[in-house]
Amino acid sequence: MASAASTHDVLGTTVTMPVEIRHARCFVAGFTADSDAVERAIRAGGDAGDAHPRPLRIRPGRTMCMLVFVDYVDGDLGPYNEFGVCFLVEDPTRPPSSPIRSLRSLIGGDARALIHHLPVDGDFTLAAGRGIWGFPKTLADFEVDHDSSTKHGRVVADGQLVADLTVRPGIRVPDSSQDTVLNAYSQLDGVLRMTPWRLTSASGTRTRIGGADLVLGTHPIADELRSLKLSRHALMASSVSRVTMAFEDATVISATP
Repeated sequence: MASAASTHDVLGTTVTMPVEIRHARCFVAGFTADSDAVERAIRAGGDAGDAHPRPLRIRPGRTMCMLVFVDYVDGDLGPYNEFGVCFLVEDPTRPPSSPIRSLRSLIGGDARALIHHLPVDGDFTLAAGRGIWGFPKTLADFEVDHDSSTKHGRVVADGQLVADLTVRPGIRVPDSSQDTVLNAYSQLDGVLRMTPWRLTSASGTRTRIGGADLVLGTHPIADELRSLKLSRHALMASSVSRVTMAFEDATVISATP
């Protein structure tokens, strides 16, 4: 007999797991960053004991920082915009690996990312994100263009510019209907969690080498991004016109007493 689905109360509304996203669209740019600076940012972002995620080193001294704008058009948490600052990381429960082994693991589909900052423009998704998965969601204002061939997003928090990102069109990639699981880590209030993030389909994907322009503002998140010594040019950029996905319950990896 199948077990009953878990539920969570969010602002008086019952949310049943998994949370389904029936239509979202996004664009992302990946920059290399200084591994030591990223590790300091991860440690400063949450004290969850010795099992903190380690940056995935794609070459000596460098890791990946992903900046992504997502428009959740139709999903269980309602429509909202999101901006993510994410680091590719290793499994915190395993010994560190070499850059070559890290790349082999990544190419093999063992994708892991730490969601470091996650501004959104909705109160309900903020409460759900923090309460269910421990995602570090905060409120912000968005100006985003997902419709033009060149994508553009601007996020402002507390009256200060966080980031302004432009992604130019890339080469069309075949549509996918194969399930892909991204293990997403989060740190909030001394608790490290891992959430299986299941991508079930993607269409209208374009990707390229480079192809992104980034302007950082005066917000503390922008200051932190500058401290990571991001590469002058993006390593890659992608956009997806339609993606479906599901978020499972989070698992606690470690927590401070």
